[in-house]
Amino acid sequence: MRSRHHDIADDLRQQITAGHILPSERLPSEAALANRYGVSTVTLRRALAVLQGEGLVEKIHGKGNFVRRPHRKIMYVGGWGTLDPWTATDPDSRLTIRSTELQAQAHLATLLKVPAGSPIVEFTCLSREGESPHGLARVYLPYDLVPPGALDDASTSREAATRFAFLGPPRTTARETVSARLPTPDEASALRIGIASVVLSITRIATDSAGRVVEATLLAFPGDRVDAVFTTHHVIDEGQGKG
Repeated sequence: MRSRHHDIADDLRQQITAGHILPSERLPSEAALANRYGVSTVTLRRALAVLQGEGLVEKIHGKGNFVRRPHRKIMYVGGWGTLDPWTATDPDSRLTIRSTELQAQAHLATLLKVPAGSPIVEFTCLSREGESPHGLARVYLPYDLVPPGALDDASTSREAATRFAFLGPPRTTARETVSARLPTPDEASALRIGIASVVLSITRIATDSAGRVVEATLLAFPGDRVDAVFTTHHVIDEGQGKG
């Protein structure tokens, strides 16, 4: 037997897709909706949870439930693409950067190929269009490779955001591992998506010409809001064909 909260979710979804409830419009209070459908607030919240998981509705603490604006897709450029290539050209986009000094433990020590407990710096970068998060990046560097001034308060400024396109020194090689998975609780909270949503996860490891890992970056994008583009360059060995 079909659950009542699914019927309510279907009705609200139809109203949203038909334009009867507009993007950014606040839904009636949960008590009012529960009264309208003749159900308990528990059942009503289950219906809203379905729509929140689909990305149609967003619950903002202390304000209520709002219809999400349609998201324009962003593009992640593989290789040395910026963490948030949309920021530099879109005046409505904002990048928040937070830096933290810590010691490499377990997984991070393995990624950076440093002894456990080594000093490293984490840069957490969250990109937004208006109030809507677009992408989350966590950049890890050995402490001795942190660019001068990167730990200053000014590093959260718009101008400083460009340095996160190339944190490592010149002539580095980047290897990226891409997968689709469910978000961690922290990612779901930061990106304002449901825990059942899919994120595009990219792990980028950059090494210098000597083979040292100079940067490890963990990126997470809502799966329905990003296209990842990778270009392959065929390198011709000049020694081939010579007799």
